[in-house]
Amino acid sequence: MSKLYIITGPAGVGKSTISRKITQSKKKSVLIEGDEIYHQVVGGYVQAWKEGNHLDVFWKVCISTIRTYLEYGYDVIFNYIITSTPLKKMQGDFKGYDIKFIVLLVDEKTLLLRDKERPEDCQMNERCITLLKSFKNNNYNEQYILDTSNFTVNETVDIIENDNRFIL
Repeated sequence: MSKLYIITGPAGVGKSTISRKITQSKKKSVLIEGDEIYHQVVGGYVQAWKEGNHLDVFWKVCISTIRTYLEYGYDVIFNYIITSTPLKKMQGDFKGYDIKFIVLLVDEKTLLLRDKERPEDCQMNERCITLLKSFKNNNYNEQYILDTSNFTVNETVDIIENDNRFIL
């Protein structure tokens, strides 16, 4: 049976790196980067945190795309900044599938170091810390939080794959 991995966390925490590694370890899989889908809108683009954004369309596209791949037997690894409302919707939309939900976090020092490893035009600098604090205050259920400050990419992937606490 196909699995859905939902990976979230603040910018710079390693969502894309971890997601890519999980996707590569699967026999039949697809990686859906939420940011790439959100940025498909060109005319009328509004940043996700601003009024007039296109999040309703974005979520409709994401749900439809994820569903199609799951129905065709692909494991889907989806990463984006996810709050409780879209998470609950996804749980309902994908009943009957195994879903793992992981909130990646790190300490501030590690986050800034990882941010500096990104291409210069993608670096967030102090904005990373603001987002990290926001995530820490978002009241995610503790069982879904994975602090990767002291783990390698491979160790993180191994924990995600083998720890059942992430199952929704």
